[in-house]
Amino acid sequence: MTSARIGKKIAPGFSLDVEFSVPPGVTALFGPAGAGKTLILEALAGFATPDSGRILLDDVLLFDAAARVQVPPHRRGCGYVAQRDALFPHMTLRQNLGFAAHRSPRVERTRRVAEMLERFQLAGLAASRPRELAPPERLRGAAARALLASPKLLLLDERGFDEALLRTVREAFPGPVLLVSNDLDLCCAAADRLILLDAGRIVQSGAPRGVLDRPESVDAARVLGIPNIFECTIAALDPGRNSSRLEFSGFAINGPYIPGHFRGDRVWVAVRPEDLRVHAGETERQPNAVPAALVRVSRRARTVRLEFAGGVFADVGYGEFEEKKDNKSWQVEFPPEKVRVL
Repeated sequence: MTSARIGKKIAPGFSLDVEFSVPPGVTALFGPAGAGKTLILEALAGFATPDSGRILLDDVLLFDAAARVQVPPHRRGCGYVAQRDALFPHMTLRQNLGFAAHRSPRVERTRRVAEMLERFQLAGLAASRPRELAPPERLRGAAARALLASPKLLLLDERGFDEALLRTVREAFPGPVLLVSNDLDLCCAAADRLILLDAGRIVQSGAPRGVLDRPESVDAARVLGIPNIFECTIAALDPGRNSSRLEFSGFAINGPYIPGHFRGDRVWVAVRPEDLRVHAGETERQPNAVPAALVRVSRRARTVRLEFAGGVFADVGYGEFEEKKDNKSWQVEFPPEKVRVL
């Protein structure tokens, strides 16, 4: 188990101030560029010195600003696969892996290197130098080399890790892994825990599915990329029907009951664009739907994003869009069970 409290001022107006733990399993660190994700890895590995806080790994103190403890990187027991290629260019892949296992006896080192080459599907490339390898092969080589050093904590920065490679890593390493990723699908599929980071602060953490389904704040919703975030007034509350009436600028909808609030309170709500439903405006008014003017269409890999006046976004499939693209007017339906009060 790793626990850390890290404070560091980076530039005027931006500082890192986080406290978290990394239990066994995969913990994913997700956030926009410049949020401080790589700096956290560098602080844990010993390549960056925080201004305040402390870092413990298996109850061993690695850093303590007050006590002036700063264990050097090579003595921390952290395996670090950084964004940049770290394999020694003048060595073959086999030699790179052997260097990481140099503390093992020669026979044991040879066995372990051969095992890792086989596990990471690199056996046929053992005599190649890094420049002769494709980027995915270099990444697998860097992960294998990090594991051969027998780390207590594995740090993986954004390098194109996918679910299959993470599965291979987990089969070889049962300890704690801190993964920086910009892929929410990967975080949900491969991580046991998700930490959302924004502007040097942790805005939410927990099981990935729980965090994705239930953002707790406006900042968390924005980090998750939810575009439909609105401030509204609670016009009515009905605990018996488990419902509320929410008034926005220009329209009103029914939402879930909001415990702990009163009529007249101002709250923020978020709705994922894929949870909104669109209808032709010429049809009968749909329940919990509001008239909307379509202002922009954006075609994406799997869906079409419809942007309506007032900053309302809805994602529909290509087939549905082809059926409705000639609509003269539109309605956007807000399913009450999909409206998340922040």
